[in-house]
Amino acid sequence: MSMFTNTQTHAHAYEVALFGEFFARDLKAILNRLTLHTESAAPMHTREILFEQFGVQSQVQGDEPALLRAKKELGDGTESGWTLFSYLKPESVRVHPEATVRPWATCEVIGDALSFASALGYVQRSQIYKRGYAFRRGALIIQMFQQEQVDPKTSLPIPAHTDTLWEVEVKTATQVNTSAQASSGHVQVSTVRTAIDAVLEVQLIMKGLLDLRRQDL
Repeated sequence: MSMFTNTQTHAHAYEVALFGEFFARDLKAILNRLTLHTESAAPMHTREILFEQFGVQSQVQGDEPALLRAKKELGDGTESGWTLFSYLKPESVRVHPEATVRPWATCEVIGDALSFASALGYVQRSQIYKRGYAFRRGALIIQMFQQEQVDPKTSLPIPAHTDTLWEVEVKTATQVNTSAQASSGHVQVSTVRTAIDAVLEVQLIMKGLLDLRRQDL
């Protein structure tokens, strides 16, 4: 039986992010600049599965249903446990014009996460693998990767072509809130405003080499 651990249940928990893409010819220059301005860097290889709720016919006010995502880190022949997470519609561009700010729920799962998602009434819609590099800069994680398609016969990743577009996500590594805790003795949480300032710093660092921008996902 699957069990949830470390579930985060903030009433107002968000991810703050900027996105970009570039061609393979710019890889070395972008790698060098990010390496200079981050605390750590490591290869990344992840498997991500997208689920949609089975039998949902109509949505309130025309909104798309919240999709459930499952992610597992792969590397050096070892695999992490599954993380289940879901996003809601991003906040309006009028509220946050500088970055994508979207409600984000996440939890770690012990056991068979895919069967657990099925038991919740979700069916698998697609899956992809992502291979590239992950950087840490303070409270941010910067992922730079190429998508790998899945071999339908083996369910294993097919290596990306050398000309495949590289994608970049600059985002908060953990959930952030609309305001910080004020009580003395409590750990101060990162706020949305602080996180926006942090991703904008990366945007400025990469200016002229990589265009990082807000996306409505």
